[in-house]
Amino acid sequence: MMVILLASAACWAGLESRKLRQTTMPGIRDSDRTDNDVETLNGRLLAGTAHLAFENDAAYLASILDGLGIPVESQILVFSKTSLQSFMIGPDNPRAIFFNDKTAVAFVRGGPVLEVAIQDPHQGVAFYSIAQERQNRPALVRETVCISCHASQQTLNVPGMLVRSVFPGRTGEVAGDLSGFPTDHRTPYDARWGGWYVSGKQGPPRHLANAIVNGIRAGVAAQPAERREPLPEKFSMSGYPAPYSDVVALSVFEHQMHMMNLITRIGREARVSSDEALAESARELVDYMLFVEEAALTAPLEGSSGFAEKFATLGPFDKRGRSLRQLNLNTRLMRYPCSYMIYSEAFRALPAAVKAAIYRRMWRVLSGSDTDVKYRRLSAQDRQSVVEILNDTVQDLPDYFLGKK
Repeated sequence: MMVILLASAACWAGLESRKLRQTTMPGIRDSDRTDNDVETLNGRLLAGTAHLAFENDAAYLASILDGLGIPVESQILVFSKTSLQSFMIGPDNPRAIFFNDKTAVAFVRGGPVLEVAIQDPHQGVAFYSIAQERQNRPALVRETVCISCHASQQTLNVPGMLVRSVFPGRTGEVAGDLSGFPTDHRTPYDARWGGWYVSGKQGPPRHLANAIVNGIRAGVAAQPAERREPLPEKFSMSGYPAPYSDVVALSVFEHQMHMMNLITRIGREARVSSDEALAESARELVDYMLFVEEAALTAPLEGSSGFAEKFATLGPFDKRGRSLRQLNLNTRLMRYPCSYMIYSEAFRALPAAVKAAIYRRMWRVLSGSDTDVKYRRLSAQDRQSVVEILNDTVQDLPDYFLGKK
């Protein structure tokens, strides 16, 4: 049911059954305990301490964003027909996605439902929806059908998030057999954002956004059609909270979605895997958390929504006023190469043994004990800055980060 994450057309249509590896972990069941902001909001709605206001163009969108603490500045737009509401989506009616550290909301103008995916700190990603029609007692309803597509190899076999770059045709359908591929901060920019709109003051000179393919030649997408910027000139923005699909917000979104899956997976592996498998997952998570394989920026990024400025104010900050949310946007995404998701509820809720394994691995990299050539891209100054910020902002950081044994 979830539309945030770009699954293949065959997936949403039910035309393809995914074969999961034997390491697939169980999804969330209705009987499983959940403890997240959506459940809290539903409780407030039931108690009458919160209310959802219905707006003709955007139904309950504004109230849901406000109730879940999601900024409008995070709006990003995807126009490929790669979700369950594909019949409503196209270049002239893109799907809007809004997000914060744990929640993503997907809105299709004129679509039947508003959809929400949230990373539950105990269970992984849980899915909800609310009908986009006026209701006497509106509330978000739990959805479980989404797990059929959102617990696959592409989400690390846990209920998770997925961002894809595809090759869309003129109506937004995926062209030919080119179903696309998952993207995150390791993906080269010239392969990102197919099927997405991107707006901003500056961005990479080559990418796949804002365009459709003219056809398929020998299994390869033809040259994309003309760029579609600025957005308001190409389709009506009526019903959308803002007239942009911010390039910085989309770049942060790509990083975060895979980071969320890594956190969910390692938490579940603690219950079912060997110490060796846990150590390997910690290595993979830490490499991603420290942006070890981040794709090089080919040009500065500068958005126009105010997302970058708002994101950077969220903290927490160390004694020198530094934060893992501060952005670079000239040579790389973040100013300090360590993911802000270390502050997320899901990370904080990891079992103590899991966090201990992650911290040990982080220290081996940040202290320079691991001399693998791939870690040379982390400068001595970067490593020192990250350690100092973590010492001031992470409460359960081991003493050895302070140089103590």
